[in-house]
Amino acid sequence: GYALSMWFVAVFGAVVILVFGWQFHRGMVKETLHLAPGMDTLISIGTLAALGYSVWAMSVGLKDLYFETGAIITALILLGKFFEARSTGQASAAIKKLLELGAKTARVRRDGAEVEIPIAEVRVGDVMIVKPGEKIPTDGVIAKGTSSIDESMLTGESMPVDKKEGDQVFGATLNQQGALEIRANKVGDDTVLAQIVKLVSDAQTKKAPIQKLADRISGVFVPVVLVIAVVTAVVWYLVTGDATASIIPAVAVLVIACPCALGLATPTAIMVGTGLGARLGILIKNGEALEKAKIIDAVVFDKTGTLTEGKPKVTDVVPFDDVGGEELLRVAASIENLSEHPLAQAIVAHAKEQRVQLLEVRDFAAVPGRGVRGLVQVGSHGRKVLFGTMRFLTEEKVAVDEAREKIEQLQGEGKTAMALAVDGVLAGVIAVADTVKGDAIEAIKQ
Repeated sequence: GYALSMWFVAVFGAVVILVFGWQFHRGMVKETLHLAPGMDTLISIGTLAALGYSVWAMSVGLKDLYFETGAIITALILLGKFFEARSTGQASAAIKKLLELGAKTARVRRDGAEVEIPIAEVRVGDVMIVKPGEKIPTDGVIAKGTSSIDESMLTGESMPVDKKEGDQVFGATLNQQGALEIRANKVGDDTVLAQIVKLVSDAQTKKAPIQKLADRISGVFVPVVLVIAVVTAVVWYLVTGDATASIIPAVAVLVIACPCALGLATPTAIMVGTGLGARLGILIKNGEALEKAKIIDAVVFDKTGTLTEGKPKVTDVVPFDDVGGEELLRVAASIENLSEHPLAQAIVAHAKEQRVQLLEVRDFAAVPGRGVRGLVQVGSHGRKVLFGTMRFLTEEKVAVDEAREKIEQLQGEGKTAMALAVDGVLAGVIAVADTVKGDAIEAIKQ
């Protein structure tokens, strides 16, 4: 007779192999019908052979039983499948996050009235009204208005992009300044965001080349293993003349050939790799990208947001015409204090850091894509101040030749340079740039 524990192992092993491992047996039937034996065939035959032999051995009173072997093989391969499903689940969570970037509703003009509708109801040709601080609902062309738009979610470029009538804008980007009227030209699956989501989801469902290789190998490997198992049984029987003694080695061949390594190793490695990458803020597109990473010998960095802070900061204050640096910053920050432009905010923040007292401003006006103008109270009288691009100052009849070389030099260093004029005379130049992260140099060295 057998101990109670042995009966427990027998029942538990049979449940794991037959119930939990049902998908492998179903897979074997399908593969056999298609005459294309694969992994499922090997797992199914290996575990069923271990179970069938053990039941037979129990019935004739033999001591060597293999219930737990079949159960462990089934459990390990199911664990591999679970890891694979989980990594796909993590990928779909990343896709969900991408989809959440888009706007949920749009304000459109229909029959002369403004109505708010769900994003799915926006049609090509609709005119959408987008106020400052709102997301652009879908891809389109600006029909009316000017603004600066934060496109960082799409391009990674942290500096906002100035847009005017006729310019293309994209869904899910952020309108920062002026009110815009946008004519929708792409909706639903045609938008740039939808295309990105599609690329990511396609990448996640593709198998890694090594997995495809494993599938190809199994097509040859499985029939070979089955032949070896039969040959083993026949040879043992011819040598020993004992049927029991010849079944055990044949079952051993099937069980040992069970592709735990092929079934487990690849999905586990991909899951661990992509999971660790995600924790470090690295999106690994698919198994193939991970596999090819071992042959990388050069890394290309995009400056914005990768090596830089992604926030504009003042880098240079260059006074001309006997104006002090602090005075130049005071006048520029005073007039920019009324502007919503991100570069303006950077200058104001810098002035506050330097504890510069701001002056009173009257008659402020912003000229989109050019700069700002206004009357700044310096001492007892208002001075006419212009601050913006060289082109803006030239159009306002200010002589800027003195600053041209300096501005070209600053722009050559990747900075945005703006000139300041007081009462029609050039007073100085202020440059703003995205600043390098503290650990960027160390990262590049490594």
